[in-house]
Amino acid sequence: MKLKTICVYCGSSPGRSPAYSEEAKRLGEEIARRGMRLVYGGASVGLMGEVARAAVENGGKVIGVIPAVLFEQEIADTALENLIVVESMHERKAKMAELADGFIAMPGGFGTLDEVFEMLTWEQLGLHAKPCGLLNIENYYEQLLAFLDHAVEEMFIYKPHREMILLSKNAGELIDQMAAYDWKPIKKSEWVRAMKKYHRA
Repeated sequence: MKLKTICVYCGSSPGRSPAYSEEAKRLGEEIARRGMRLVYGGASVGLMGEVARAAVENGGKVIGVIPAVLFEQEIADTALENLIVVESMHERKAKMAELADGFIAMPGGFGTLDEVFEMLTWEQLGLHAKPCGLLNIENYYEQLLAFLDHAVEEMFIYKPHREMILLSKNAGELIDQMAAYDWKPIKKSEWVRAMKKYHRA
């Protein structure tokens, strides 16, 4: 599948380091430069606002998806040509997943983690084969990655599923990885058997 639309998950806060906003702008620019479309959470603030503005300013197409309950709280970007207002968080995530060919998580909080892990879970179950990547600005995700490696060692995550997560500190490099991604879903029976085998070893 050709990578035409990238969904970006990220914080509605700018975070502590100026590097987060700087890299959000670079990601928006890179998506636009490649003639791709950006799908994101529809807010005008924080990293969400930075990535969207950068894409628009560089001639990119942007779709924002925001639930009605957050329309005012997250200060929806009403200047967007394509802003979709949905009824719930579940509908927001489903719509973003439907529109996108791949997913990038920038630094963010509970919402960002919830969104990217849901896409990884769906991929693990064979519901899609779209690439999921972490833009590891300022080593933001290092401790999370260490925890996931721990989960592999403790046999709660199958190692090939851990390897689904693409990683880079550079937006262009991460998009290149995603464009080259060729995931072959693993049948659940196969990885369940493998995990049982590990337990018996």
